Amino acid sequence: MDERYRRHLARFAVRPFTAKVLLAAFLAASVSYAQATRAATPAPARLRSETITAFDRYVRLTEERNDMELKRGSPLWIDSLPETQRAERYAVLKRGEVQIHQLSTLDAGKPIVCTGGMIHHWVGAVFIAGARLDEILGVLQDYDRQSEYYAPDVERSKIESRDDDHFRVFLRFRRHKVITVVLDTEHEVRYFHDATDRVHSRSSAVRIAEVQNPGKSDEREKPPGDDDGFLWRMETWWRMEERDGGVYVQSEVASLTRDIPTGLGWLVGPFVTSIPKETLLFTLDSTRKATEAKRKESAAH
Repeated sequence: MDERYRRHLARFAVRPFTAKVLLAAFLAASVSYAQATRAATPAPARLRSETITAFDRYVRLTEERNDMELKRGSPLWIDSLPETQRAERYAVLKRGEVQIHQLSTLDAGKPIVCTGGMIHHWVGAVFIAGARLDEILGVLQDYDRQSEYYAPDVERSKIESRDDDHFRVFLRFRRHKVITVVLDTEHEVRYFHDATDRVHSRSSAVRIAEVQNPGKSDEREKPPGDDDGFLWRMETWWRMEERDGGVYVQSEVASLTRDIPTGLGWLVGPFVTSIPKETLLFTLDSTRKATEAKRKESAAH
């Protein structure tokens, strides 16, 4: 090797002693991080009766508002906006983008205090150009294939029973945000045909169980309400209206999770605060993509 090149490399070389120090520091830091992560695993968060009471009150008031809007024939939350904002939002929907908004149901003008838990409430809408109402229902009611349409958020799905427009379905959710959480859920879903061009549905999660060691030989469900508290309740309202050369699809979700334990905000916070919004965005966008894919598939045949 050329002597000048050797000297050049030596300028950037780490001396053996220094290298040993750096390696020891790196290993120590790795062990400390692993220990901190294990120690930071959230303790079980038991669902309390006062938390359930507060959420049930929240859902009842939200249900009343939805019923009044449906009776007035109000299709989308966007229609409640001032005219300029409404026009802007509709323009964005026509471009195929999802519009989403955070809601808060009040009780006599005051926030509902949910001791021991957090209520997350979002509404979103998407416009599926060229689609028909029956095609949207063909996707939403095809629960046996929702693990395909909504992967990877939905890992397993099946219809447990059906009586006309009343479904009982099983969905296994897998959600990741700093940590990964797997949930086995059962839902009661009813569809209502309001007019030839309008349908709405009401879905309620009647059972939610967090899965420990999913996919392994020792997989088991934790007792509902006595787990890590990443999803205790979930209520969903869908609205669909066919007009303007396509179908407007709106989904509104109110969910209940544990509150954020002191000192573990970095671990639990991103999951319980971000997942509800991101899941709704993903669901609406996936509904559009699944509908468009099925339309292309039908056209090819």
